[in-house]
Amino acid sequence: MARKLDVYLGPTVVGTLEQTDTGKLRFRYAAAWIEHPDRLALSQSLPIRAPVFNDRESRPFFAGLLPEADKRALVAKALGISKRNDFAMLDRIGGECAGAISLLHAGEAPPLPTAENYRPLDEDELSKILEELHERPLLAGEDGIRLSLAGAQEKIPLLLAKKRIALPLQGVPSSHILKPSISRFAGIVANEDFCLRLARAAGLPAANAEIGRAKKKSYLLVERYDRQRDAHGALQRIHQEDFCQALGVPPEFKYQSEGGPTLKVCFALVRRVVARPVVDLARLLDAVIFNLLIGNNDAHGKNFSFLYSSNGATLAPLYDLSSTVAYPALSTTMAMKVGGADRFDKLTPRHWEQFAIDAGLGPAQVRQRVIHLARSMPGLAHDVRSSLAPAKDDAAVLDSVVSTIENRAENLLHGNEHP
Repeated sequence: MARKLDVYLGPTVVGTLEQTDTGKLRFRYAAAWIEHPDRLALSQSLPIRAPVFNDRESRPFFAGLLPEADKRALVAKALGISKRNDFAMLDRIGGECAGAISLLHAGEAPPLPTAENYRPLDEDELSKILEELHERPLLAGEDGIRLSLAGAQEKIPLLLAKKRIALPLQGVPSSHILKPSISRFAGIVANEDFCLRLARAAGLPAANAEIGRAKKKSYLLVERYDRQRDAHGALQRIHQEDFCQALGVPPEFKYQSEGGPTLKVCFALVRRVVARPVVDLARLLDAVIFNLLIGNNDAHGKNFSFLYSSNGATLAPLYDLSSTVAYPALSTTMAMKVGGADRFDKLTPRHWEQFAIDAGLGPAQVRQRVIHLARSMPGLAHDVRSSLAPAKDDAAVLDSVVSTIENRAENLLHGNEHP
């Protein structure tokens, strides 16, 4: 017998996700939503239509809401389900997801964001959660917890209100995402905090974040750009999707080397989807150059997203920014090639020319932005670094990132010729 979940977009049921007897997913928009004057598609890959979407069409978007890799396996273990069963996982943890999506049993009313549905956390409780996330991501299986986030990194949605942190229960909205330190990647919290600050200093929209500590355990608290408070102070979900979801690419194929999005495809997608292509194409170009300068080789298709509103789609602020080259154990291959080059040290003017062609941009525009950011970023990096007072171990990582930016900027400006 088929199993079903109601799919909510904010407070409204917009369709039904079904698991067939053979384990396949099917999604169908509700007739009332198809006729609704303010209807919005869940995804560019799931346009509004009456016919059902099959498993091949449905899975990339819905699987894209779930944790990945070893975190997915640990969640499945905690829940007592198969790690390959997307539906069962969404059933158990799909209450508070990225964007405005939540999944509930048919006829079940969405939980109200009342005080009773938030559990305040003191320092001891928060410290315990930081320890638990390694073995039980998203606190999966704990009574009343229905939280989901994509990605392979440890993290959990939380509420920050009046400088107090609380755990959302029953799938009520969160306001922030907590990302704990990772022992095998020293200083990763300070690294990401620095890169987000630097992006904003360089004029790139990026998520706001701050470093916190609970019993000497550090964490990054990232403000969710897909949540906002209304005039009465109530949290509202804003719909978003990442580029892999928009393109119908399953999360396990997010890297270009595995068949995931290329920069050519990403620029074409932005040009097709956003309300102001000139603005957002320029922002995406800056993001590509910025990631190269900081040494972020992990800028794949799930690390870029769209935000949706009544005014149309926009490129979401940057997130998950860190200098991966600070950790020798991580790959030196870029998640998406630039003009055919898959490593920074292989980039030549010829690659930049091909990149401009692929992106549908003028070579002069690309050259101008590369030169501008290469000239301005080292000074900005020193300014941001000087504004921080990190712990000793974190300081070494930040100094390494600043050095990377200086060296890469020099290379872009003088290594060959101007790109």
